[in-house]
Amino acid sequence: MNDVTNPGLGERRELISFRIGAQEFCVDVMSVREIRGWTLATPLPQSPAYIRGVINLRGAVLPIVDLSGLLGLGLTEPTARHVIIVARIGHRMVGLLVDAVSDILTVTDNLVQATPDVGCETVKTAVKGIIAIEGRMISLIQLDSILPELEAEAA
Repeated sequence: MNDVTNPGLGERRELISFRIGAQEFCVDVMSVREIRGWTLATPLPQSPAYIRGVINLRGAVLPIVDLSGLLGLGLTEPTARHVIIVARIGHRMVGLLVDAVSDILTVTDNLVQATPDVGCETVKTAVKGIIAIEGRMISLIQLDSILPELEAEAA
């Protein structure tokens, strides 16, 4: 676990970082319920390409979202090395397919820099900020803005 806080410079938060391809992303650790290995998902007809299907998680049906595909980085061909981050978005649970979980970071708000305006609405919606630490650039993902349709369904 990396603690890269600077006392007095904002609220401390814990983030879980993960890789998709060569890029690193992170989400608030409070939204993560568990991390599990890749499980073959049952496809759902007429669903977007980034929805891999559903799995049975202890009796509950869990939709699996290919985060790479959702972010426009290309669809993932999952292998036994991939992982599913089970996260809560609003009142709904969802599985996020990623390449690997990297680290748990403790950062202060002052380390989260504004997302550069690159003229892409998906980037503005998905990436809440960029954290530059230890030579790494980690994009902070806001799950409730990246998957608003799941949040709307839960309402």
